[in-house]
Amino acid sequence: MNFETHDGVIVAELDRPPQNLFSIELCHTLADLLDDPPADAHVLRFRATGDVFCLGRDRGGATPAEVKGEAQALARLTRSARRTPLVTVAEVQGDAAGFGVGLIAAFDVAVALRTATFRFPEVGIGLAPALVLAWLPRIVGRREAFWLTATGEPLDAERAWDLGLLNEVVDTRDGLTKRVDEMVAALRARSPRVHADIKDMLRAFGELGDDSALDASVDRLVVGSLRRGER
Repeated sequence: MNFETHDGVIVAELDRPPQNLFSIELCHTLADLLDDPPADAHVLRFRATGDVFCLGRDRGGATPAEVKGEAQALARLTRSARRTPLVTVAEVQGDAAGFGVGLIAAFDVAVALRTATFRFPEVGIGLAPALVLAWLPRIVGRREAFWLTATGEPLDAERAWDLGLLNEVVDTRDGLTKRVDEMVAALRARSPRVHADIKDMLRAFGELGDDSALDASVDRLVVGSLRRGER
């Protein structure tokens, strides 16, 4: 994986053609960055080379311990993407499957090419996708989560947008690059500290009931108001 940093933006590019699969090593490399980003970093822009975004991950485990290690690496990266103070942006230029869709869902912002598709193929190899089912129902609902994982049927980009997996859909590769450029610029114009606070609140409030979330929001608002002068 290649990393470039400029003006607070880290560009991470997945380059493992033709399927752009994640390895355990890549999971830990990206998780390390998300857990401990450079002090001046604000946005992580994640993209891939070639015609597909990411069709999942390497499957090399032959023993229970090896399979568990692979699953733990995937879970760690998903958790790191949710908890990092960086704003994470996925630039989806092609198809995504399995863990590739999971990573998109874990990111804060996702924009995709209209021709991209999204699917969970694990049922085809006789596997219930446990990691997927840990988060998918909260985004698309229980019925959609069941159907997508029970059949492996692909979603087109428009439907993925409707279900909340994407922020926007664009028509061309050049249009995708341009739109992500614009969105990153809009994010960079705002406070990294406030963005980190928003992410933290979304995560914390999402784990509470409505009343508890409202109670917690009062304290958060007081603290945030006192810190308004900070960048």
